[in-house]
Amino acid sequence: MDIKELNERIAQESGFITLLDSEMRKVIIGQKEMLDRLLIGLLANGHILLEGVPGLAKTLAIKSLAMAIKARFSRIQFTPDLLPADLIGTMIYSQKTEEFVVRKGPLFANFILADEINRAPAKVQSALLEAMQERQVTIGDHSFSLEEPFLVLATENPLEQEGTYPLPEAQVDRFMLKVMIDYPAKEEEKQILRQNMQMDFPVTNPVIEPADIIKARRVVREVYLDEKIENYITDIVFATRYPAEYKLPELEPMISYGGSPRASISMALAAKAYAFIRQRGYVIPEDVRAVCHDVMRHRIGLTYEAEAESITTEKIIDQVLNKVEVP
Repeated sequence: MDIKELNERIAQESGFITLLDSEMRKVIIGQKEMLDRLLIGLLANGHILLEGVPGLAKTLAIKSLAMAIKARFSRIQFTPDLLPADLIGTMIYSQKTEEFVVRKGPLFANFILADEINRAPAKVQSALLEAMQERQVTIGDHSFSLEEPFLVLATENPLEQEGTYPLPEAQVDRFMLKVMIDYPAKEEEKQILRQNMQMDFPVTNPVIEPADIIKARRVVREVYLDEKIENYITDIVFATRYPAEYKLPELEPMISYGGSPRASISMALAAKAYAFIRQRGYVIPEDVRAVCHDVMRHRIGLTYEAEAESITTEKIIDQVLNKVEVP
């Protein structure tokens, strides 16, 4: 298939994105970047870690997305006393049948909001992250596949650190994107205020089926990724591992570890999904740059020296993007 044919096909197949976007914008004002990232995660089959203060419509966004796709939604509030069985389910004894039966947990849904994931202990975090990676859970002797599409949106509260269990770096790597959410603009906040003062709050209507998302994921994989773009992606990731080789020797003492091969895969898939959302059948360097911060910010380890000098992963990614040659 040539690029022209592919472009026409992508334009046709991605028509539902406009419908989804307009439905979600009925209830979500502003936060365009968050909505875009939700769609990227959905189309690229990757999970998202959101960081932002409370009240920025994180729960409302994923709930609205689930309603627009006619999919099942579960919200799990993570607390220090949570157990893995509270997520995946457990075996209970039935007196009627005199045998143990499986009682499935809230993880058996299409969209999972893991609220304040860093409040739960490591065992619970591992249970969720295993389900994310394997797309299945084991209860007793039985393994159950999770229904597709399956998207986990985990949130972290950056304000309170008491009684929290930070996610291990190796586990954070399983999230395709880490999105930082900021406050809305002044005009947007006035619209939010007016909307919430109305008698009838807008409701999201179902516009597509889960099967449409599964079909779209296959089409996203077909988006053309040129070898020059592949080289660009690998150069960005390698520059975080071996900065001196990319004329960034000043970053060497700042980085304890760089992006893993999962970073390259995630960046390629996210760039393809971004191109699909823009109704384009091929990836351009701007697509890679658009998703780079969200893919890389949780995959770069900082040294004590970097923290002492207030160097953030954002600054490191900026320097890498400025130095690595754009095709």
